[in-house]
Amino acid sequence: MEENVYNIKTLLDTAWLILMSLLVFSMNSGFSMLEAGFCRTKNVVNMLVKNLCVVFISSIAYWAIGFPLMFSSGSEYFGANVLNGLFLSGNLLNYSSINSNGIPLEAIFLFQMVFATTSATIISGAVAERAKFLTLLIFAFFMTSFIYPVCGHWILGKGFLYDLGVRDFAGSLMIHTVGGVSALAAVIVMGPRVGKYNRDLTPNAIIGHSLPMITLGVFILWLGWFGFNMGCTYGFSAACAHIALCTNACAVSGGLGALLVSYILQRKSDLSMIINGILGGLVSSTASCAFVSITSAYVIGFIAGCIVVISIMLFDRFFHTDDPIGAISVHGVCGIWGTIALGLFSSGETLFFTNISPPKAGLFFGGKLEQLIPQLIGVVAVASWAFIVSFAIWFVLRKTIGIRVSQKIEVDGLDIGEHGMDAYPGFVNSGEGIL
Repeated sequence: MEENVYNIKTLLDTAWLILMSLLVFSMNSGFSMLEAGFCRTKNVVNMLVKNLCVVFISSIAYWAIGFPLMFSSGSEYFGANVLNGLFLSGNLLNYSSINSNGIPLEAIFLFQMVFATTSATIISGAVAERAKFLTLLIFAFFMTSFIYPVCGHWILGKGFLYDLGVRDFAGSLMIHTVGGVSALAAVIVMGPRVGKYNRDLTPNAIIGHSLPMITLGVFILWLGWFGFNMGCTYGFSAACAHIALCTNACAVSGGLGALLVSYILQRKSDLSMIINGILGGLVSSTASCAFVSITSAYVIGFIAGCIVVISIMLFDRFFHTDDPIGAISVHGVCGIWGTIALGLFSSGETLFFTNISPPKAGLFFGGKLEQLIPQLIGVVAVASWAFIVSFAIWFVLRKTIGIRVSQKIEVDGLDIGEHGMDAYPGFVNSGEGIL
């Protein structure tokens, strides 16, 4: 009887993980709609092709190298047993950091693979409308085969940050901070779009072509985020309802925070800022959604929504980093905030199976600095790794094959220049944004 119950539970947990994997995979359509909507009509095909191709390049890279580098045993800094796990060879014995709870290796890999593709997709939006198609694919390969898996091993692979006490339930640090900081490095090396800044460095608004497409994108991402967070339980339990509510609380309060701050600073209800506030709230939820109260989740999301508006304006107007969709602020800044928030709001307990042990109580819940200090150390370590390695890769690519299209292609549009097709054939471009 006990064996039958165990087998049934294993099957249900496996089905749950696969279902959550499919929800996370559906986020790629959300990213595509969001990023294409933020672009001008002359660059829509380019954005869609990049989002599509990044998925299969990243999937292959993670299957071949990234997964064993992240989860195989042998070192606190990277998966030293990587050669025995290339192309998903071997079995769970090669991956001692994974507490599978009976779930087969293939299901665990599927879930981790769709996570990895997300880290690479973040970059495509930040360098939109001027990056060469080939260079983005090359960087996506390095992101999912090396940059993300190494720092993922430090935490989820039970590496040195995990031993220090750093906790990151679903990826505020491992995925979003890595993606956002890598995007910052890319934007610095690549420079702004033609026409973005005047000679006195005052910014010009370059308007995206489709706010309905952007809004559809954020709703798809919002839905997929439930799979993003609930899947990290590695099995269905009653606690999934709590995780779902915390995820949603961060999203709605993030949108509210962005609405209020954008109205205070701009005297208007800016739809793009509200959308980024929702996404910033979701990003901030991923580190702590399993370990905080619903009330705390509302506070975490609200602060993220406020931060993201201020961050986007600072990067645009004072740091002169041209990020068309706000990826640096949404994923990088809010990812850092979500990581730190765990050290502030953690209740210090968990009621369900997970691949990681629970964090200590946060600063606001009697834990003093026991969890906050490890979270700060994790932010510094992961952000430094992601920025330095990403900067080096983009710099080498710039000096070798080049990372930007020609000015003529950029002005005329990457759709025709790089792909030879138009996203809206038969429609007359009435003029949009700058150039």
